[in-house]
Parts: sequence; structure tokens; C-alpha cells
Amino acid sequence: MKRLIVNADDFGFTRGVNTGILRAFQSGILTSATLMANGDAFDEAVAMALAAPGLGVGCHLVAVGGRPVAPPAEIASLVDANGMLPRTLTDLLKLLMRGRVKVEHVEREFRAQVERLCAAGITPTHLDSHKHSHTQPMVMTALARVATLFNIRAVRNPFESWRAPVITGLAARARRGGYLKQYVMSATVAPRARAFHRIARQHGLRTPDFFCGVRLTGLLDPEAVRRVIEGLPDGTTELMCHPGVYDDELERAATRLKGERQRELEALIDESVRRAVTAQSVRLINYQEFAEHV
Repeated sequence: MKRLIVNADDFGFTRGVNTGILRAFQSGILTSATLMANGDAFDEAVAMALAAPGLGVGCHLVAVGGRPVAPPAEIASLVDANGMLPRTLTDLLKLLMRGRVKVEHVEREFRAQVERLCAAGITPTHLDSHKHSHTQPMVMTALARVATLFNIRAVRNPFESWRAPVITGLAARARRGGYLKQYVMSATVAPRARAFHRIARQHGLRTPDFFCGVRLTGLLDPEAVRRVIEGLPDGTTELMCHPGVYDDELERAATRLKGERQRELEALIDESVRRAVTAQSVRLINYQEFAEHV
């Protein structure tokens, strides 16, 4: 059987992102989202999630970008002099390579983020991470400990499958350079997959069989989504996406994905995509269903 989890990252980032995620769930193929505990639109996202019980909601753990949720004094090795998280993934990687970050501090911050979701009435279905920081073994170790603490059974496998579709679609062809850069990034982290799966097994965490979306980040259009659906293998696949409504707030936000989020939203609600799901006998599920039935 072919099962597909369509997960939107960055729930809680901006109001337009929240609106796009909800619309993709209500009118499209989206089944799941991951909520940023330090997002500016966190409270609105929580209200939307509680009003949409069929939407699976996990925690989008943030070790890169913005304010921490834990008190900065308790995570001193993870924050700068202003009490902010590393600005970019590269900044975090440099700190990790220099041995500057304590795993206990990453764990403390992740625990605070999950606690904020739980306090707001959200029971996380799974965990993933902003900028895929849990491809790094230390970050994955912290994530796994927090998952165990909160009895969260599922985690994103952030390593893109070789089965992921090749460059396709009008958007992808128009931005071939961006696709190739993301392809290289996907391939670069692949050697860390063995450590990831070892840590996941040690903590009893379940992951989907396949993952795709890194190479197509910002490039998803109806043709690209249909290609993903038509190429699905048997088992469970997660398709990562970033839908949103492109507005002034998103234009000002610290993200490279702006108008691309609007295009992804339109792809997820496109009728031809829904027809492809039916034609390929794909079962759309969320992470809660995955964790309960695997």
C-alpha cells in the first residue's frame, strides 16, 4: 500500500503561512504540519490547529533562527551574547564542529519548545527540525531524548530517498540552479543517515520509509507534486512542503521562501493533484495515524 504524509513546515511562522497551511488542509492534500514554538504567529496557529482536529500537528524544533523558548541563561552554549539562537544553520554547524554547544542545552531548548505546545493544548504527533538540524548527531540525540520524555513515537527521517523525483515542473525548470544547490545539500548530509537511524532505534522512534521535498523546496508546482505522487513506492512517504499566503508580513519575514509558498499552496489544492492521489490509490495519512498503525 502507498501511504503519503504531506507535512507543512513552519506553522506559526507568520499569519499568512498559517492561513496557507489551513487552506491546504481544508481544500487540498495536506495532512500534517509542524508548529514552531518560537514563531511570531504561534498563538494563532494553535487556535487554528485546535479547530481542525483532523490536522496532525507536530513540533518543528528550532535550533536555528530567532528567540529561544527556554531562558537564555539555561542554554548559554546555544545562544549568542544577545540571547538569540544561531542565525543560520552554518552558524550552528560551526559551533558544533568547535565543540562549543552542549547537548544538554539543545535538549533543554527542545524540551521548552515541546512544553509550550503541550501547555497550549497541542499533543505533538511527531518531531522534525527547522533547517533539518537533526541531521547532526548531537542535535538528533537531544531530539530523541525529548521525544522519549514526552512519549512522542515518530520523527521525520530527514534524509531524502534516492527515489525522490528528479527536477520537474515549470517552477523547477525555471530555477534549475536552486534545485541543483538543494540536490547537493541533500547528498552532502547523506553520510549521517546511519547515525540518525542508530539513535532513532535506540530510543524506539519510528520514521516513515521514505522522505522527499528537500530538492524541491520552493519549487513545488502541480506538475512536481503529481510526479511525486505518481512515483511513490509501497510503504509510507513524507512529502515536506512550505505552503503559505504571500503577503506583506511574509515579504518582510526572515525567509528565502516568499512567493514560492503561495505557489506551493496552489499546487497542494490543485484538482489535478487530487485526481492523481485517487488514480494512484494513495492513502493520505498524518503522523498520528502513522505512529499508531506502523
